[in-house]
Amino acid sequence: MMQKTQKSHSVSIVDDDQAVRDALGNLLDSAGLNVEAFASAEDFVNSDHPKDECCLILDVRLPNMSGLELQRYLSDRVRPVPIIFITGHADAAVREQAMRDGALGFFHKPFDSEALLNAVCSVLK
Repeated sequence: MMQKTQKSHSVSIVDDDQAVRDALGNLLDSAGLNVEAFASAEDFVNSDHPKDECCLILDVRLPNMSGLELQRYLSDRVRPVPIIFITGHADAAVREQAMRDGALGFFHKPFDSEALLNAVCSVLK
């Protein structure tokens, strides 16, 4: 069972699906985490969050800038950010690329909520 953490950890969600952002936000908030949600990679990049992020939950397929492109952007230009990918499209090559580039997790939608929470908590330790 996932234990509550202090609200000092910050998790950002980048997903173009409002329902996914809301559900993940509620899940992470219930675990005591600070949560910010963004509808696009550009919204995330233009915020202050890339500079101080503890964990990023990132959809693979996003309009304009994909999740993999955002991962590379953060690694090359800002700093590596711990990333857990989520996707509704099973693609082994994309998973392999994300993990090779440093992702700490990769979940297919629909995913087990507790497994995702455990992955986030592992990143934040």
